[in-house]
This record gives sequence, structure tokens and C-alpha cells, in this order.
Amino acid sequence: MTDVLIVGAGPTGLTLACDLARRGIAVRVVDKAPQYPRSSRAKGPDPRSLEVLEDLGVLDAVLAAGSPPLPMRKYRDGVPVSDADPYAGSSPTPDAPYDRGRLIAQWRLEEILRDRLAGYGVAVETGTEVVGLTDDGTAVTVTFADGSVAGARYVVGCDGAHSRVRKLLGVPFDGETDEEQAMVCGDVEITPGVLDRGIWHQWFDEDGAVMLCPIPGTRAGWWFQAGPERGADGRPLAPTPEGFRRLFARHTRLPAAHLTEATLLSTYRVNVRLAERYRVGRVLLAGDAAHVHAIAGGLGMNTGIQDAFNLGWKLAQVLRGRAGTALLDTYEEERLPVAAQTLDLTSERLRATLEAIRRPGGGLDTAVTPSAAGPGRGYRWSSLARPGETGPVRSGDRAPDAPCAEAATGAPTRLFRAFAGPHITVLGFGTGTERALREAAAAHGDAVRTFQVYGPDAPEPGTAAAARGALHDREGLARAAYGVDGDTVVVVRPDNHVALIAHAGDGDAVRRCLAVLDGPVEADPTSKAGMVDGTRKG
Repeated sequence: MTDVLIVGAGPTGLTLACDLARRGIAVRVVDKAPQYPRSSRAKGPDPRSLEVLEDLGVLDAVLAAGSPPLPMRKYRDGVPVSDADPYAGSSPTPDAPYDRGRLIAQWRLEEILRDRLAGYGVAVETGTEVVGLTDDGTAVTVTFADGSVAGARYVVGCDGAHSRVRKLLGVPFDGETDEEQAMVCGDVEITPGVLDRGIWHQWFDEDGAVMLCPIPGTRAGWWFQAGPERGADGRPLAPTPEGFRRLFARHTRLPAAHLTEATLLSTYRVNVRLAERYRVGRVLLAGDAAHVHAIAGGLGMNTGIQDAFNLGWKLAQVLRGRAGTALLDTYEEERLPVAAQTLDLTSERLRATLEAIRRPGGGLDTAVTPSAAGPGRGYRWSSLARPGETGPVRSGDRAPDAPCAEAATGAPTRLFRAFAGPHITVLGFGTGTERALREAAAAHGDAVRTFQVYGPDAPEPGTAAAARGALHDREGLARAAYGVDGDTVVVVRPDNHVALIAHAGDGDAVRRCLAVLDGPVEADPTSKAGMVDGTRKG
């Protein structure tokens, strides 16, 4: 019997599998597809997802395989009328190292995550379709299409908008699909040299549109999106290579023959739906299995990746006997409202974009806003958050980054390096926090990593007072990021959200917080879970 069976091997399922595997959780990943897909689909991770991928140890590979977002060129009647760079005025800040996402083909991102997962000895099982689930309260029996069965302590459905897992659970997927608001999509090849690959080209005409964005890592590959051809009855026609060539020629005014290949053709319809529940007993939902929304802003894959990062540590704590099953209820409590907000945001951005493209010079840059492209929302409403905090950063918020130095050596480092890995982090700002740090380390062992954070008066590197593991906040950027005033303890959850900000003298608050995140709950005697990767590389 495995600890967690993940159904679906897209970015959501693979992110969850990597996070669980590094925590020593026995994980199995199945996907009904007979082979790994080569679709480019989602255009890449946003800033918050880049932070997640960095924590998982795959960021360098993602950056190497992808490219920064490209400036957008808008055309009318085949003539360029406007260029826009939605990120022209942005730059990284000390607390948010990524001010923009990364363009990368989805198949390549999945390949990188599968490679990471293979490093933990886990391989995706393709051609394995789930057709039945039976939860007896202690485990889930899973039936596959070939008649075989398997047991798992938990099952997570990451199997997309048409999720078999969600349907087997009978969870309502309320919302609506606009059959008329359609777009045809695919991966195409364009004769090299015909279009500048440093530009996302967007032709918006009175009678339709074509958008072409170069796929990083390819010589001639492009993402193709267009308004569909329509039949005599006005209804959208199914996409075909010939239809793509006609659309290409009509809007670009280039010869149709320059579009040499068209594969992975699909029709996208605006689909806005939200699962009524994210958990039924020992079965949970994540990613598109739990929510789908308008494509504007590129938040679909990213919301799923962030679902997985929220869920992974909670499942692991329960399986390791370090938290009760009530911790799993906070997954839905935190992530379902985020999905609901995302549905509203993307629907509004789609409306604004459709309005913008009616005018010459309007384009997809309308969908890029701080709320759509920022580093992610927090969970101040969560029962895991401490009420009553009033600072700029509070319980439930994403934990900010900040540059600092290793007190023992003087080497530059960052708070994100301290957070990286499957552990809770406790930061102690000021020498008055030493007792709280000692108590946390003694009570929670390898589940907690503690860091004394010195201010400008830090001991000299190499001296006995410069404790190994302590940090030097030379410029006060860490204190500023957390709004610290005086001796303060900050507890950061394994998914890099703030669990507590408390005065050093409030030891009871620190102990209570850590007991919720890593409490003395009796472990499942049949589980062999245990953390295996305490730090991130890079």
C-alpha cells in the first residue's frame, strides 16, 4: 500500500509528487495517457510558481529551458500598430526576487519535474486509468481499467477539468461554459526568418484574430491561438491544419505555406467552474480537477502548482503523525477561496481584453495586471493564521524574501535559502529570541530549522559568537520585509507562508503555533514516511 496515489501527471500532480517524495512519503503517480504529452499548452510559471519551483530544486533547469516574457506586437489589417511590454516598468525587489514569469512549453516543464521525481526513485505510470474508488475510512481501494486494484492511504485527483476522480466522488462542478466564446489552439511551425522570434505577434481584425508566440527551445515552433473559422450556421468549426493555414494567411497577410506544421489542435471554450468540495474523506482534488477559469492572465497551471504546494506538506505531516487529519481541512479552507477569486479575476480580465482588442493597438497585455502577475495571495482568513496581527506582513501571508549573510562566514545568502526544503522555519530577530529558538529546536527536531537573525551589530564572521546557522541582516531588509520592531519570532510554514509573528516574550504563542503545525500526534504504524531532503540546492 502506498501513502499517496496521485492521479494525473501534469504540472499539478508532478509538483505534489516531488514535494511528497522529498519528505519521504511513498508516492505513486498514474496517468491514463499512453505516453507523455508533447503539448505546449500553458505558457509557463508565474512569479509565485517560480518560488515554488526554486524550493523544489528545479528552478535552474526551468530558467535554462525557458525565456522571459516577450514584448507584444499588435497588428491591424496586417500592419503593426502598437508594441507593448507589460513588464517594462517592473524589476525584482529584495522581498520578491521574481517580477515576471517564464515562458516554457508545458511538456518541457513536466519533463523537468519528472526528472526531479526520478531522483527520488519515482516514475510516472502511463496508460493507467482509474475507474473506481472505495474509501473505508482507513485507506482507499483504487480500481484500474485493466481490472487491477491498489491501496493508498490518500488519493489526490490532479486529472484535469474532466476529472474522473471528481466524478467518482460525485462532487458538483458548478459553473458555466460559453459555447460561443471559442478559440482554436495548437502548436505550429513557421518557416524560420518569416517572423521575429523575439516578439509575441497578435493580429486583431474586425473578423477575427491570430496570436503567435514563439515556443522557447525550438527553432520554428510557435503557440498558435486564433478565433475559429465558422460554418454557414455561424457555429465554430473544428480546428484543422488547413484551417490554421487559412487563418494564418487571412490575418498575417503572409503566404499560407509558411505555416508548415500544425499539431495538437484543440478548441478552447471559456469554462468557469469550481468544485463544491476539495476533500471527501481520504480523497482530495487539486488543479483543474478542482477549478477551471478563463484563460486570461495565464493563471490555470499556476493555481494548480500552488494548490499542490499548499497540500503537500499537510499530507506529509498527517502521514508522519505530526498533525491530525484536521490539518487537511485547511487545504480547502485556504485554496478554495483563492480559486474563487481567480475565477472572478480571470473573467474580469477576459472581459477587459475582449473590449481592448476591438480598438487598434489593444492586445493581450490588458490581461497582465499586478493582481494577475504578482507573487501570490496569502491566507489571512485561515484557521492556521493568528488573528489580531496588524503589521504589513501577517499570519497567512506569503513569507517575503530578503538578502542577508551567513553570520559564521559572511557569505551572501537569502531568507528563501533558509526556508528551502521540507521543514518549518523559525526566525529569531534579536538576541532576546534565543530561548524561543532553543525550545523550538528541542521540541521539534528536524521538523524545524531555527535561525538567529542579527542586525547591524552582528558578531564578526569566524568568531565564537557568530553561531553557525545564524544570519546577518546587514541592511535591515529582512526586518523591514516583516515589519519587525524589537525582539520578534517569525514562524514560517513549509509552504513559505507566515504562521506567526510574535514578540520574543510570547513563548506560549510560539509553542502553540508549532504544536498545530508539528504536534505530538501518534503516527500511522504502517507508514514509513520521513523527511529525506532538508535543503534546496542552488
